[in-house]
Amino acid sequence: MKKIFSLSVITLLFLTSCLLFSPKAVSTPEPLTPTLTSTPEFNFESGLMPEYQGIVHELKNASLYTIELNMADDLYHVTGSEEVRYTNNEDVDLDEIQLRLFPNILGGEMTVENLKVNGNDITPKYRLNNSLLIITLKESLQPKESLTLSMDFSVTVPQTVDMNYGVQAYFGNVLALAHAYPMIAVYDDEGWNSEIPPQSGDVTYADMSFFAVTVDAPKDVTVVVSGREVSHQDNGSRQQIKVEAGPVRDFYLAASPDYKVFTKEANGVTLRFYARSDLQQGAEYALDVAARSLEVFGKRYAPYPYTELDFVATPTYALGIEYPGMIAITEWIIDPANGYLEATVAHETGHQWFYNLVGNDQLDEPWLDESLTQFATLQYYTDEYGQAGSEGFRQDIEGRWGYLDNSPIPVGKPVRDYSDAEYSGIVYGRGALFFEALRDEMGVEVFDKFIKAYTVDNAWKISTTEILRTEAETACSCDLSDLFEGWIYP
Repeated sequence: MKKIFSLSVITLLFLTSCLLFSPKAVSTPEPLTPTLTSTPEFNFESGLMPEYQGIVHELKNASLYTIELNMADDLYHVTGSEEVRYTNNEDVDLDEIQLRLFPNILGGEMTVENLKVNGNDITPKYRLNNSLLIITLKESLQPKESLTLSMDFSVTVPQTVDMNYGVQAYFGNVLALAHAYPMIAVYDDEGWNSEIPPQSGDVTYADMSFFAVTVDAPKDVTVVVSGREVSHQDNGSRQQIKVEAGPVRDFYLAASPDYKVFTKEANGVTLRFYARSDLQQGAEYALDVAARSLEVFGKRYAPYPYTELDFVATPTYALGIEYPGMIAITEWIIDPANGYLEATVAHETGHQWFYNLVGNDQLDEPWLDESLTQFATLQYYTDEYGQAGSEGFRQDIEGRWGYLDNSPIPVGKPVRDYSDAEYSGIVYGRGALFFEALRDEMGVEVFDKFIKAYTVDNAWKISTTEILRTEAETACSCDLSDLFEGWIYP
């Protein structure tokens, strides 16, 4: 089998030429008049496969974002209004709420105005280069108590892909709009999680939330969004799209006047690929790979949760970037003859299980999603192509680690503690091989039952290294201390 990846791009694979466009002279639109309500009724169940629809009630205390976005005609100026119903799901009182403003560290700019808590004006504090907004509460929010945050915001999107692989950029006539709304940070045993993330890894760590989003955009662009489109209305030169998404860990949007849509149905899931018309052959091949990936991962781990999975072609500097129910693929590999396309699609599809369905701290424990998803990709090649497919993809995994001379650098370190080459070689290489070592230690049958149970047990939650180890040891009735000490622990 042809080797899947070249080591010459080893630091770029599967991560999330600097060419700056001259800004156009435009008038930034005024923020939309807020029409948000604290108790909206939505039909999030319709976006979920039948076996998952009950989770909407179980997650009734998850954050609910109601957002209105207005995209200017130039596409890279966006204004919006946001209301969030937030419930304290911790076992301690909260004296403050922290929100991330990611555009301010992704090469763009976000400003927030008219911030209110339960209708009362609040003056926030800012930290981390204005990427962290801190709201000090007048009265502590007790466990299971809720409050409502509301605000207006505006975003200027960078016109370059040199920051964090272009996850948020207007470039090549495509708008990629990741993490472009004020996002509540995760509170866990470390307190509020907030830092400026390294450029080599993912930037978010998020709880499951629900999103009801209205997008007002120029009529001549195709807008692709996380979740299920509820309505679509044309208003002269503009269009208004209403979307419901959830439970998901993030909300993503892409838009371009050049997009054509290619569609495939697979076991009740609608797969779509949005790309230029000249990329049709590659897009349709990618949808075939995605359909097979959903089948493999659905059998090995758990059924795919959503009724849709969308792909968008973007000029991202990475090969692929995962979002809940949506995946961005870099334009230059969308060709059936390109050796990167199949592995990238399978890998990013695998992230729908490990990062989204089973969450983790992607900054402090990136191995829990990246290493496991890389191993899942190996399982895809094994199930689809047998021993030859397994050996072919395994060569790439071994090559990544071999690039570092098989250095026994721990797999479980935070992103910030790796160099770019180490992050690729250890998290994507050695980390994937750890799961083979774990399978050998537990036995194939026990391991397969464990990994399926682990996925189901931690669905919609946030996992940790210790959760994974504890469940593995319970499944095998064995002590895995030596294995984790030798491979994972820093």
